[in-house]
Amino acid sequence: MSGGALLAAGAAGCGVLAAWEGILALEAARPGARLARLLRPALSAGRGGRPVTSPERRRLVTLAALSLVAGGWLVAGPVVGLLAAAAGPAAAGALLRVRARRWRAEAVAGAPAIARSMADALAGGHSVRGAVAEAARAGGVEGAAGNELRRAAASLALGEHTDAALDALARRVADPAFDTIVAAVLLQREAGGDLAGLLRTVATSLEAGARVRAEARSATAQARFTALVVALLPAGAAGLAELAQPGYLASLIAEPLPAALAGGALCLEILALVLVQRLARVPA
Repeated sequence: MSGGALLAAGAAGCGVLAAWEGILALEAARPGARLARLLRPALSAGRGGRPVTSPERRRLVTLAALSLVAGGWLVAGPVVGLLAAAAGPAAAGALLRVRARRWRAEAVAGAPAIARSMADALAGGHSVRGAVAEAARAGGVEGAAGNELRRAAASLALGEHTDAALDALARRVADPAFDTIVAAVLLQREAGGDLAGLLRTVATSLEAGARVRAEARSATAQARFTALVVALLPAGAAGLAELAQPGYLASLIAEPLPAALAGGALCLEILALVLVQRLARVPA
């Protein structure tokens, strides 16, 4: 055996050992867990109704920009990737708004449960402060509404005034359902009367309103879906044309007149989709 063959065999053995050591190092380092810890503050930004801090916003914008530049680079090259990365702040802001809407919707869905739990506690002989604590401790209210109720109960347990704790609860959720519950508690506490019965009436009204909104969304679902399908049909046709004849879209926008017509059609499609969504939107 020649010296070159021995060196090649030794290099191959060293390569196997190095690969094995690399695998062991990766298992010990657990890069997935480290990456999750690094991204957790960004991915948890805006959850639970809490305000987003500046470091969380910067991390979320950075994550969105990196994701967009990677996706654009893979699909259409580095120039498109860099242009897509410019939309990182807008994408991060849209994500935060979507999370805030989902959290608020979940909290509002639990508002009738809060009213009924407090009414049951008041009927059992508790004061307003005791009713908030009992409703939070009983576990009948879950999700975002339960978390906010437990947060208010914790504030009361630390000695915060009842008005301040309930006002803070209403401000955090910022929805008429919680405003109604808090106003009923505070006004009825000052004026007297059957607060438990009033809260049950409020809960029934909130549930009826939720049913009406759900029926309205069901009635407009077909129109919203049809608008989305119609708006996406030209994009689907353009994609099929590009698959059938690669380079067709590039040749289409190479000339000024076809490019202007295509851009105008795209703007009109987006405008029509936005208008239909606004017309079919069910107010909260």
